[in-house]
Amino acid sequence: MSYLTELFSLQGKTAVVIGGTGELCGAMAEGLAGGGAETVLVGRNQEKAQTRLEKITAAGGNAYFEACDVGDASALKDLLSRVLKKSGKVDILVNGAGINSPTPFLDIPEDELDRIMDINFKAVFLACQVFGKYFVDRGDPANIINLGSISGLNPLSRVFSYSASKGAVHNLSKNLAREWATKKIRVNTLVPGFFPAEQNRKVLTPDRVASILGHTPMDRFGDAHELIGATLLLASDKAGSFITGHEMIVDGGYASMTI
Repeated sequence: MSYLTELFSLQGKTAVVIGGTGELCGAMAEGLAGGGAETVLVGRNQEKAQTRLEKITAAGGNAYFEACDVGDASALKDLLSRVLKKSGKVDILVNGAGINSPTPFLDIPEDELDRIMDINFKAVFLACQVFGKYFVDRGDPANIINLGSISGLNPLSRVFSYSASKGAVHNLSKNLAREWATKKIRVNTLVPGFFPAEQNRKVLTPDRVASILGHTPMDRFGDAHELIGATLLLASDKAGSFITGHEMIVDGGYASMTI
């Protein structure tokens, strides 16, 4: 085994990727499977997962799909039980389910706010509770990667509910990192900049695209597979062994810009 392979290898690990049927977490799931982890794609629609599963399998990886309403604690407990029955253990949890909306602030209806907070924050909170208890009780090294957003660090116009929900994810991740630091559980936030995905295409109007690219030194959007390197670093017990409570920004330089 080469030095780099040993440093980043996930052989023998099991990773649960909530939101793994989406574009960003789907690419992250590919990376985890490519690193050797048995990878569980969690979502509502198996058809959306099928192409990703076939791609992982074709590349020599091992993955399967589990359906779950991640906004329900009992459903998450059932998910954990099913994965433990099939895989024997869980070592890595990725929380990446998310939705967005461009509704102007004064027009945001309460049900829309509830839906965004439920999926983007409450689901992360509950999954951290359910899987975190398992990790604490198990006592072996484990880690959680929560998907944040550049808007969780600096609020963005037009996505008020989304920014608030992601800000809460960032705060929760740091709190849990501190809470579990002595229990062999690392908790980090992976922070994408602008990556075109299903949840944000509706807000990428031509003027907004021009504004985003004008504020991004690399002058382009990210590709979902450009999240894999950061994912493997955070997921690895060796390469990422002293990284917890961190916000790993992958944004083409967006956060470095002021004017």
